[in-house]
Amino acid sequence: MIRPILKYGDDTLHGRARPVEAITAEIERLVVDMIQTMYAAPGVGLAAPQVGVPLRVFVVDLSLGRDPGGLIVMINPEFVERTGMQLEEEGCLSVPGFNATVVRPERAVVRGLDRSGAEHQREGTGLLARAFQHEMDHLDGTLFVDRLRGIKRDVIVRKIRKLARAGKW
Repeated sequence: MIRPILKYGDDTLHGRARPVEAITAEIERLVVDMIQTMYAAPGVGLAAPQVGVPLRVFVVDLSLGRDPGGLIVMINPEFVERTGMQLEEEGCLSVPGFNATVVRPERAVVRGLDRSGAEHQREGTGLLARAFQHEMDHLDGTLFVDRLRGIKRDVIVRKIRKLARAGKW
């Protein structure tokens, strides 16, 4: 089932997600729904808080579903290592229509549980490292807009507030 994606300003997006206690049928349904929602959006990643569920779960697929081995599911993820720095423009399914250059690690290693509850570790460089950091930020209640400073952040937040007042957000 494709779930609605929450937008910047929704309380669920701005709070820290809780760990998953057990991999149940409900968690498996959430993962399946998140994958379908991510592909339908389309996006390369999606965190559970973006669909209104404050749990530490994210999915990433840089191939947008074209490579069956490209899908990464992380439950209760944590960083093992982050190195380097990259500056690239990114957007977010919860901040549609806005992009900005954000500092991210060049390399990131994340460890978590897969859908069956087995622990696994994935290393990403470039765009995958960026996606890992972006989705981990969602689990901590941070959106890319929150990482911006100065006028760039102010302009985006003002435009979002204006759209919200007009009923278009």
